[in-house]
Amino acid sequence: MNFGKRARVASRTGHNARWGTALVCVAAAWCLDGASSRAGNVESSLAGLPSIGSSTVEAPSPFPVASEVRLAGDEQQTRFILDFDRATPVRAFVLSDPYRVVVDLPQVSFHLAAGAGTASRGLIKAFRYGLVMPGGSRIVLDLTGPAKMASATVLDAANGQPPRLVIELEAVDKAAFAAAAPPELRPSLSPIQTVAVTTPASPLTLPALPDAKPAPTIAPPTTDARPIVVIDPGHGGIDNGTQAGGESEKNLVLGFALALRDRIEKAGKYRVVMTRTDDTFIPLGERSKIARSHAAALFISIHADALPRGEGSAQGATIYTLSEKASDAEAERLADSENKADAIGGVNLTEEPTDVADILIDLAQRETRTFSNHFARLLVGEMKTTARMHKHPLKSAGFKVLKAPDVPSVLLELGYVSDKSDLQQLVSEAWRTKTVGAVNQAIDAFF
Repeated sequence: MNFGKRARVASRTGHNARWGTALVCVAAAWCLDGASSRAGNVESSLAGLPSIGSSTVEAPSPFPVASEVRLAGDEQQTRFILDFDRATPVRAFVLSDPYRVVVDLPQVSFHLAAGAGTASRGLIKAFRYGLVMPGGSRIVLDLTGPAKMASATVLDAANGQPPRLVIELEAVDKAAFAAAAPPELRPSLSPIQTVAVTTPASPLTLPALPDAKPAPTIAPPTTDARPIVVIDPGHGGIDNGTQAGGESEKNLVLGFALALRDRIEKAGKYRVVMTRTDDTFIPLGERSKIARSHAAALFISIHADALPRGEGSAQGATIYTLSEKASDAEAERLADSENKADAIGGVNLTEEPTDVADILIDLAQRETRTFSNHFARLLVGEMKTTARMHKHPLKSAGFKVLKAPDVPSVLLELGYVSDKSDLQQLVSEAWRTKTVGAVNQAIDAFF
């Protein structure tokens, strides 16, 4: 490491120590509330999962299996039916802004047909499903307007039919919906509209989710002085991200992130923390808290973009940093889309700080942005030799996931799944290997 690099590392180390001490005094409740203990215990690999095309016979799932889903009814009354291989307890409630039904249940293996959830019928315009935490899954029904649940029942197997969840929805007007809702604008996991659930199974038990101010969780002390790099594969679980050609963003970026982790760990220069190593949903705020709780020296959030139909075409990788004002309309659109991830999960489980204008936080963010911009430029310089770049590869916007005030952070959009040539690269092992190498070289240059 040359003298210039030593000076930058020393500056970042002092920067983290200075602002870490100051921020504890003025914003400890925000800085440390709910940092995930999950990040300190992530698995080192996805070992044990069969590869594509494997002839290995799968063992029976230890979790309930959802095998088929059906919709019936019209704009006044709509029924949602989901088949299971065993009776499974659920908890269901409705929310507004937008109108939706949230169904929480123990961890489930969803073996539904491709495209399930995209068709609409009656009061249901779409639905999504997935893992929201270890041990817990969620289904979210997007509604066309205000509705109430007349019933939500888990039926036993009978007359050749498997156990199944049946949700009956009835249209109501906004006044009736509002009258049934509690005054709180931000719900907890406690049901807003609780409907009796009939099931012979034991009561639903889900791991506790953060509701108010959980006790701070700090990474255990270590004598390892290597810089910590946090890699954040975007989306996950119930949040698929963008989708095209049968590929989902959450899987593409997880594969890239795991390959990057392996490359970094092989060199041994840095410690790596992953925000997720499997198909799990993690709220945006928790992702940055993972980085802060580990006193990370660098945070890299990995995504893949897509342009909505009818909005032209774009291709190539883009690196985003945090700014209060978006660098252009496309950056603003992307930030708005990515910042909705918590709502896509069904319930917003994070809390924003009540006062982010505090002068110490503001000063810390300014210094951190200098380091973030420096790494972004290094990343563009390395990636342009191996990957196709966007015509404007450096952009900025108000991404929630980049808002840790004392951790240099960037969001890397690997390409556009809406572009055929970009998508071909994103699924290419050779392209991923080259691009992972370029990102790794940028990390070396940064430190």
